[in-house]
Amino acid sequence: MERVPNVTRDDLAAAVRNPLAFIAARWTPDPRTVRRSALAALVMAVVIVGTGGAVRLTGSGLGCPTWPKCTDDSLTTTSEMGFHGIVEFGNRMLTYVLCAAVGWAIIAARSQKPYRRSLTRLGWAQFWVVMGNAILGGIVVLVGLNPYTVAAHFLLSTALIAIATVMWQRTREGDTAPRLLVGASVRQLVWVLVGVCLALIAVGTVVTGAGPHAGDSSEVPRMPLDWETVTKLHAVLAWIVVTLTFALWFVLKAVDAPRGPLARTRDLFLILLAQGLIGYVQYFTDLPEVLVGLHMVGSCLVWIGAVRVLLALRERAAEPAGVPGPAVETALSRA
Repeated sequence: MERVPNVTRDDLAAAVRNPLAFIAARWTPDPRTVRRSALAALVMAVVIVGTGGAVRLTGSGLGCPTWPKCTDDSLTTTSEMGFHGIVEFGNRMLTYVLCAAVGWAIIAARSQKPYRRSLTRLGWAQFWVVMGNAILGGIVVLVGLNPYTVAAHFLLSTALIAIATVMWQRTREGDTAPRLLVGASVRQLVWVLVGVCLALIAVGTVVTGAGPHAGDSSEVPRMPLDWETVTKLHAVLAWIVVTLTFALWFVLKAVDAPRGPLARTRDLFLILLAQGLIGYVQYFTDLPEVLVGLHMVGSCLVWIGAVRVLLALRERAAEPAGVPGPAVETALSRA
């Protein structure tokens, strides 16, 4: 058996002053560990959107009627609150799982050798978005599931997924200057595609805010919009995204683009087809809860697919082992 090293008073003081540096000095994760930690954070970001949808679709949005406690007298759900209390409190507890996943990603990125500041910043960006969204989630409860705050809650989760996707991609790259793989016109087309995808998601939150699933059995205010009209606008945007993706694939083939952008565009197109099928089925079957929940998770996958197409337009070579990469700008601006 290996002897356990003695922990001195100075070691404890260093751990208190800067625990991340303390861990990084004593642990060097395998590159696969760093990639898996980033992927775990991304997966949890999608999972918590799915469970948040379950809260809404089961009418459990006010299962815990206050925040940060579950009731005025209890931090946790009580037996009197029944099924709805369990669902809402369970979703709150999953926030801690998400925090743990993001924390693991931060620790793994900070401990990687050579140290990559850009990767660590992406981890911290996720942490602060999670904290902000947790507070916003509390506000959603305190204002009685106001549909505008619910929409903002979902859109902030969309921002978290974008950052997590970028970090996952960056764990497989170096910090060298990006090399563009396609021309300016193709990049502009992709930016338009990403912008319309974001508009599609935003209008989707309006469809939810004006639609029948208010999130609780009590009287919850809805957005004062015609649900049918907003739904049709959402469908039009979806067809625009599908058309742009289809056109992008042919453009990439025409310019003899590398395999990466073509593969990511194909993946997005397949996700869009599945998402569109779910969307139309749920519309013509009076919005069954299961399909609405699948559609919410599908919107996350569409967004991940769009971000991955954008990231596939360039590549960054990994630095030779032992050579620290330069500090770079915030990865979202240079990705």
